[in-house]
Amino acid sequence: MSDKNFPGNGPGRPKDLAKREAILEAAKCLFLRHGYDGCSMDAIASHAGVSKLTVYSHFNDKETLFAAAVKAKCEEQLPDLLFEPTEEAPIEALLVKIGLGFNRLINSAESVGLHRTMIALATSNPRLSKLFYEAGPKQLIEDMARLLIKLDRAGKLRILDPQSAAEHFFCLLKGGHHFRHLIGCAEIQSEDDEQAHVLDVVEVFLRAFRA
Repeated sequence: MSDKNFPGNGPGRPKDLAKREAILEAAKCLFLRHGYDGCSMDAIASHAGVSKLTVYSHFNDKETLFAAAVKAKCEEQLPDLLFEPTEEAPIEALLVKIGLGFNRLINSAESVGLHRTMIALATSNPRLSKLFYEAGPKQLIEDMARLLIKLDRAGKLRILDPQSAAEHFFCLLKGGHHFRHLIGCAEIQSEDDEQAHVLDVVEVFLRAFRA
């Protein structure tokens, strides 16, 4: 993450960066725990150990902070470096690693709760739903699409539409279990079931797109 987007200069700057990280950590925790409407800027400031004025000095409003928290949570589970192919790592291993990270992200109690909140707010606050999509799911799809372009150019996969292929990959990972979990009809998968599901998805994906 580039420092150019952070406020503050001079001797006090490291302290400002530390406060910004504390605010983001508090926002990730409280937004995921209580949802958007159930979380106030006062609560985030208190949790981060800073003043509300400090929160607003780093993030202009609650919506901006929410989007930043969603993005940070996704990057925590699926960092940008995960989408960089290497000569040493087989494609299967790379896709399995991404798949496991994504599967754990979307099926965590926090993410399921936030997803339910976004669905509930879809009619009353479509702007917030759009912010959520652009900060989280859209970023992951774009990261995956860029990876698929690189693999296509390297001759390892044959990808005609990277965006569509990326969406196919993540939709396969969600599968039926995630929907059942989302509506409260299933518990979270065991590690063995999760591993088997991701391996199956990667096999299907490679069968469709291997060069």
